[in-house]
Amino acid sequence: MEGNGGSVTLIAAKERGPGPGRYALPSSVGYVKHDFSKKMNPAYSFGQKLSDLMIKKDCSPGPVHAIDSKYTRFGRDGIPNYSILGRQKDPSLFKNPAPGQYSPEKVHPQGEAYAPSYSMSSRTKYRKRDSNPSSNSYNLPSLLGSKVPNKKSSAAYSMTSRLVNGGFSEDLSKTPGPGQYNHISPSVYNNKSPMYSMLGRSYIPGDSTQKPGPGAHYPERVYITKKSPPRFSMGIRHSDYTTPLIVEITE
Repeated sequence: MEGNGGSVTLIAAKERGPGPGRYALPSSVGYVKHDFSKKMNPAYSFGQKLSDLMIKKDCSPGPVHAIDSKYTRFGRDGIPNYSILGRQKDPSLFKNPAPGQYSPEKVHPQGEAYAPSYSMSSRTKYRKRDSNPSSNSYNLPSLLGSKVPNKKSSAAYSMTSRLVNGGFSEDLSKTPGPGQYNHISPSVYNNKSPMYSMLGRSYIPGDSTQKPGPGAHYPERVYITKKSPPRFSMGIRHSDYTTPLIVEITE
């Protein structure tokens, strides 16, 4: 066999029959290309929609056209019909109160003295002509200070700021204060003490790599010094057409 890439050698082991998926068996569903070795049930199809001409020819009334039972071929029957109406309202006439409407026990006996009684009524409506100011609308003048001309007041004093020039705190000589002088170190006029300085922390030179601690070791996983059953691993799948390596052993 020759192709675009050159000749291809055919392997006889590859020329096998097709698998089950290569066979196209006839279907057992429906009636088109049905399996003749299987029993086929009857098949039904849907008809077409009737045209508008068929509907126009049929002029009979539908189910909604129901005739009332009280109408016959001779006309309407003569059975009397009755309806229920609401209760009529009573005429607006004067109604005399019944004996139970009177309360004679609430009437004070005549001829006896009794305390006056009062009742609470609702607030009267506001009238525009009664727009007089109330008591809290008046503001009386303040009696503090000397601003009221017709009232006697005590003497009033005010406080001013401190004078810069001519005041008691004015420094005319402009002499420096004690805080203007620099402090002299005692080591200038006394014996000087030894002085020390602080340096940074120094580290001992050594190996800076991280060493595993005791918890990093797993001695329980070591099986070299113990008896253990044989172990097997899964290898790769080899081709069926690979020729095994046969080496002639010479004595």
